[in-house]
Amino acid sequence: MRLMFVGPPGAGKGTQAVRIAAKYNIPHISTGDMLREEIKGGTELGKQAKSYIDAGELVPDEVIIEMVKERISKPDATSGFLLDGFPRTRQQAEALGTFAVLDAVININVPDDKLIHRICGRRICADCGATYHESMLEDPKRCPKCGGSLYVRDDDKVEIVKQRLSVYKKKTQPLIEYYTDLSILHDVVGSGGIDDITDTITDVLEQK
Repeated sequence: MRLMFVGPPGAGKGTQAVRIAAKYNIPHISTGDMLREEIKGGTELGKQAKSYIDAGELVPDEVIIEMVKERISKPDATSGFLLDGFPRTRQQAEALGTFAVLDAVININVPDDKLIHRICGRRICADCGATYHESMLEDPKRCPKCGGSLYVRDDDKVEIVKQRLSVYKKKTQPLIEYYTDLSILHDVVGSGGIDDITDTITDVLEQK
């Protein structure tokens, strides 16, 4: 099964991707993780990517696309794969389509107000790095694990989150339209419980 997951920040896309990949015994391919692995391994593509990153530039599409192409050609991806974080644009999707055919694209939708609540309620321990949601804390200022101070990341503040969501929608809409036209896009409501969302995604895929 060849899958791709898409969803806004805070939609739980990564969590669901890990679960579904494990369920179908296919590799969960995150372009961010893949970049780090290529750089760590000192591969030719990794060296190219590192040169751009060290210069403070974005890694070009052609490098990312070549990494994905090489990754899905490996033996563990023979029976399928799950792409997370790629493609991000219609141009990348069209490039992907020249060497791989997706069976389904899962679009995890969550209302903006719920996303803002999820993201802006996040608290991180300055000492141990543990992450919590304020709704689960007795003391919103202290880490229940180590007693360290909890803080809110700058990009988790309301105005920044709203801007991130706005940018996401503008960039992703052409991608959504592209896969809708191919009749492989499936919208899934991502505002329920984690298990319920996993079950919904599984039901969609079992009907393929």
